[in-house]
This record gives sequence, C-alpha cells and structure tokens, in this order.
Amino acid sequence: MAARRVGAGCWQRALWLGRRCRLSGGGNSYRSSSSSPALGKTVDNPQVTQEEIVLPRRKTWDKLAVLQTLASTVNRDPTAAHYMFQDDPFLMPRNAANARLYSLSKESGRNAAKYIIKNFPQYFDKTFAEPNVPCLMPQTLTPQTEGVSEEALRERIHLRMVKESVDMFDQLLQAGTPVSLETTNSLLDLLCFYGDGEPTPEKEQEEKEDLEEAGVDASEQKAPKRQFRRGSQSGPRWRENNHAERIFKIMPERNAHSYCSMIRGMVKHGAYSKAYDMYIDLLNERHKADVHTFNALIRAVPYLKDKFVERWELAKDFLTHMAQQKVQPTLLTFNSVLKSLRRCGGVGRAMSLFVLKEMEALDIEPSLASYDHLLSVYYKGVEAQSSDIISEVLNEVEKRSFTAQDPDDANFFNTAMQVCCDLKDIKLAYQLNRALEKGDNWKFLDVDRSNSYWSKFFSLLCMMEQIEVVLKWYKEMSPSLFYPSPKNILDLLQALDAANQLEVIPSVWEDVKQLGFSRRQDLLEEFLSLMSREQHPSEIQLAFAKCAEEIKAVHEPAGPGQVPLEWTGSALGHVVVLFSRAGRTQDAWNMLEHFQKINRIPTDKVMDEFLNCAKQTNCPDEAIKMVKLAASLGLPLSQRLKSRTEEEFELSETQKKALESIKWDGDSSDSDSDSSDSDSSDSDRE
Repeated sequence: MAARRVGAGCWQRALWLGRRCRLSGGGNSYRSSSSSPALGKTVDNPQVTQEEIVLPRRKTWDKLAVLQTLASTVNRDPTAAHYMFQDDPFLMPRNAANARLYSLSKESGRNAAKYIIKNFPQYFDKTFAEPNVPCLMPQTLTPQTEGVSEEALRERIHLRMVKESVDMFDQLLQAGTPVSLETTNSLLDLLCFYGDGEPTPEKEQEEKEDLEEAGVDASEQKAPKRQFRRGSQSGPRWRENNHAERIFKIMPERNAHSYCSMIRGMVKHGAYSKAYDMYIDLLNERHKADVHTFNALIRAVPYLKDKFVERWELAKDFLTHMAQQKVQPTLLTFNSVLKSLRRCGGVGRAMSLFVLKEMEALDIEPSLASYDHLLSVYYKGVEAQSSDIISEVLNEVEKRSFTAQDPDDANFFNTAMQVCCDLKDIKLAYQLNRALEKGDNWKFLDVDRSNSYWSKFFSLLCMMEQIEVVLKWYKEMSPSLFYPSPKNILDLLQALDAANQLEVIPSVWEDVKQLGFSRRQDLLEEFLSLMSREQHPSEIQLAFAKCAEEIKAVHEPAGPGQVPLEWTGSALGHVVVLFSRAGRTQDAWNMLEHFQKINRIPTDKVMDEFLNCAKQTNCPDEAIKMVKLAASLGLPLSQRLKSRTEEEFELSETQKKALESIKWDGDSSDSDSDSSDSDSSDSDRE
C-alpha cells in the first residue's frame, strides 16, 4: 500500500508539472513524449527555447536491487563472527572447531525439520501464511494414484520412492502389463542415481579423492588399483546383480538412454570396469553416447588403466569417439580430462596445456575447476617448482567474476593459496586475494574453506611479511574471516620473536584464552619459553608474570570434572624465572618446591634467577631454603649457591648456623668412601 501511494503521488506531481508547462506556453498546448526532444521552441518567438518535462520509460529493477544497495553501504566488521552465528550470542563460536560444529548443528536442525515434515505431512495441512508461499510449504510426498498401473509407477518415480517403484514395476511385469521404454528408462535413472538405496535427507558428502599420483617420471610405474578404489569409496557401492542390472537385462528393447544411464550409474558408484564393458556393448549395438556419459567415462580413466601413458591414450580414445559420433564437448568434458591428468604424473604435465589450448580453439572459457586441476597437475608432488604457471593463471582469474559451473570450482582458491605457501611467494598471495575480491568470487568459499584459505594466508604472512603488516592483518581477519588455529598462533609467536617484539605476547595470550587453546601443551611451552628467554623492562615482566600465573592456574585442578595438565620440567622452570624477574619471591619458591613433587631437576639458570630475586627483595630465608633444596637434589652448583648466599646477604647468627648445618650429598658420600678405604687398609695390615 505504501508503494502504491508513493507511485500515485509521483504520477500526480508529473501531471501537475505538465499542466504548468502547457499554461506557460499560452493557449496552444503540445504533447510531450519520451521520444520528443528535450527542448521545444515557443510559437511567438522561435528563437527562445523552453524546457519540457520528459517522463522516463519504466525501469525494471532486480528483485535484490534494494538489498544489494543497502549491502554496498556497509563494510565488514572485523570483530564480528560470521552472520550465520549471530542469531544466538550464546552460541558464538570461539574457534574453527566450534564454528564447524555450530554450522553443522544448524544444518542438522533443518534436516530434522524436513524429516518431520516429510514423514508426518498430515500435521502441516493448514496454511496460516498470507500471502501463501508454496515453495515454503510441505511438499505432498504421498502417492495419489492407487492401484497397479504405469501412471502409478511414474508418480512413485517422480517422488523418488526407490523401493516402491521397483515393487510396482515387478507387479506390472507379473500382471503381464507392458511398461513403456520411457518409463523404464526413468526407473533406471532413479536406480542408477541412488545406487539401489533410498534417498537420505542428509546432504550428500562430496567425494574427496586424495589420490594424486606424484609425478616423478615413473610413468610406467604400476599403481595398485585397489588403493584407488579404497580412496573413492565414500558413497554406496554398486552391488552385483542389483535391481538396475536385473531390469536392464529383462528390458525387451534398449536405446542409447538405457545404456547411458547404466554407464553413468556404474561410474558414480565405483563399478568402473563394468561401465567400460557397458560402453563397449553400446558401441556394438550401434548406439551413440551423450556428452554426460563421455564425461563420466573420462573421469573413470585412472581406475581403468595402471600406467600413466595408457590412461592418457584411453582418454584420447574417448575424445576421438566423441568426434566420430559428433558429440560436442562441453566445459565439464575438458575438466574431466584435466582431472584425469592429475593422476597421470609427467604425462599429465606435458598434456594439460594442450587441453587448455583445445578449449580456447573451441571458444570454451575455463572455469575455476579447470585452473584448479592445472595447478594440481603442476605443483602437487613436484619438487622443482616454478611460479610461471600460477602467475599466468592468476592473471586470467583476476580479470573475471566467475559463476559456479563445476562442483570442483570451490576448490580453486584453497589450492592456489597452498601453492603460494609452497612457493613462499607473498606477492602471488596478494594477487590471489585481489582475484577473490573480484565480483562474486568470494562466494566460492564457504565457512570451512574460508577458514582454511585465510589460515594458510596468515601463516604465509607470518613467514614473509614485516611484523607491522602481520599484526594489521591479524586484527582485521580474526574472527570475521577465520579463527586462528594453534599453528597460526605458533607462526605468530615466531614472527614476534624474529621481529623482537615480544611485548605483544600478553595480548596474543588473551586471544588464545578466547579461542580455547589455553590447555594446549605445545602453545604453553612456546609462550613460556619466549617470555623467559631474556630480561625485559619491569612493566613487561609484570605482564609476563601475569600470563605465567594464568598458565599456572591451568595446571591446577579447577573443578571436579576438569583434569589438570601435568607439569613438565621446562615449563616449571620458565614459570619460576618469570615470577623471579617480577619480584614475586614467594610464588617463585612455591613453584620451586614442585620440582621435588614431579621428580625433576631445575636448571642452573632457574636457581640463579631465584637467588637474584631473593637478593632484590631481601629474603635471605628463601635463599637458604633454595640452597637446602639444591643440596637435597644433589646439584653440582650447591656449593656456589651457598657461597653467593654468604657473600650477598646479611645473615643473622641463626641463619648462618642454618646455612652451615646443610648436609651435602657429596660430603656424606666422601666420608663413607674414606671410612671404607680405612677399613680395607686395616684388614690388609692384619
């Protein structure tokens, strides 16, 4: 209604302005249109021009135009998490593991809601929404056609009811009712897609084939086919004599669609040899395969042949058959070829550029998946790496805003960033970031991929950039773009150490607590080692001591359900040093006593730092206790510590007697050895 009132008001103002123009021109009026000139001449004086009101043609706006305009007015908040987590502040993720868990939980909730709606549609038959949005309402998944008929079979196939469709097909055959070829092919499509299993509401996991045969020129080396199959078995397998094979065998007539459905289903579910045999049968029956079938067969090439050269020859044979059968290749065809070349070693590197030239000759623009396969061919498992290929790829990617055309498009940016990290080339990483910001390219990174991408980029920054730049990126990226991993924190600490800016460590420790990594033993050791390595100004030492106190609290029992961390000798020594340099003598002594409890030996540096602290705070009693501890542990520096205590402290008579009364393990052992020697000499005289 508001939009209607605004539109009516604009129209009335336009008519009023038109009337004013006609009145100002005298008794004669003239009609203005969008095609008339913007300036008109008056009747009395042809030399004088008068401005006309030109009504614009109607403009059709995109449905998202208003939202896009509003989105362009705001920037990313570097302190905010991903928008999907902002519904409930209690569920704000602290690290990447929490973000993944929460995102999967939200998706699981949606799947649970879909499951309830699908299995109990009778409880959702009322429509309260005004206006009604059909796509948001539960779909009718209950068959409406009763009885045994081909129409009922088509309805069950449309509803993706696998078991019911097969049962209905068998009942029709038993009743002697012929089923049309079109309906039978639709049933084959359903069976081959789901592999004889019922469709599940969960999101199908994308097959991650991590079998990249590295390309030392061992192209004749045989790769065990069993290993390939193990790596690709992420979905249901193709069973022997399943319903699809049984129905295919009893079909009275088969066309090219029937064969193509079987081939694609066999490739999808891992029956590569059967798919190739089915393709030979298709050729013997003088049928022609479609482009999707050829794409599936090309993807199956690495599982059909063992040698790299044989794989390339088989892929060329399929391309030759496409030309003979006048099947036009598509982008997915060449992407399938490049994906197979990833498993052809040196042969793949020699032929991949020819594939791209063929795409250019056919006026087919590569997608991000094409470049992803090319980078994998040239950079994965290769020792001598050059930046020429990735530089040319990024020059091309930086010019375009891509749309999703291949399921592997989303892998490009992570693969390219990994190559930049392997090459240790920060300029290429910056160029890749510019390509990511081009148009809608950022949409290819979901939450998990985005976290992986920016984590690799940050590690490269810590390795190659100045510390000021690293800290600037760190503040802008976390937590809006990614959650730093323990490895990222270690890289940041190493960068701070290399730049001699250890005063930033306390703020990094605060971030570590927020991320939930305060119980990671490797991180704690690195923090303590850096903070205790050198002497710093008093303000920094106090901040370091506060961090050490919080690390000490992690090693103590906090509650009934929390297991404290075990102390290591190095961590305990670092905490003693940090407390000693901050002048916290009593806390340092309490930590020194832990050495006997965990049966560890403190280093000379720890003992000297504690003695220096006792001297600065004028605590001779703690110095004497430390000498006793060193003597009880049998440390070689016990005598030196005693001498320092006598020289550097003003001891009372009682303290001097306590210091002199300390028994040394070395003295007792010497006296024992002397007495044993005298006894043996007396026995010899006798």
